[in-house]
Amino acid sequence: MAKMVVKRMGVLSVAKIYGVMLAGIGLVIGVPLGLIMMVIGAAAMTRSGSAGGLGVGMGVAYIIFIPIFYGVLGFVVGALSAFIYNVASGFIGGLELEMENADTGYATPPPPQWGAGTGYQQGSSQSY
Repeated sequence: MAKMVVKRMGVLSVAKIYGVMLAGIGLVIGVPLGLIMMVIGAAAMTRSGSAGGLGVGMGVAYIIFIPIFYGVLGFVVGALSAFIYNVASGFIGGLELEMENADTGYATPPPPQWGAGTGYQQGSSQSY
């Protein structure tokens, strides 16, 4: 097993990953919540006329704005987390990981066999 240490994280890289992850969570939360609001708003419209239109509008707003809000929040939290990690790892060292390639057992992949079996050798004057 190869032992590796994560000494620094790219702040922008971590921020983008956090942003996308939390935007996905925002979809999982926002869509059902928005649909529930739309159903409640539609039910209120049938009972009292136009008063339930606000509920339908809020449901659509939840579906659109909750994922955007969560994505922006995730980007900011990811950037702060990576920055704090980089500062902390400067004082106490990085995160230690043990890694192993599950397919081959090699810590690093073997070099490719370019040109193997083609009859081509570098510097030969053979024409094809």
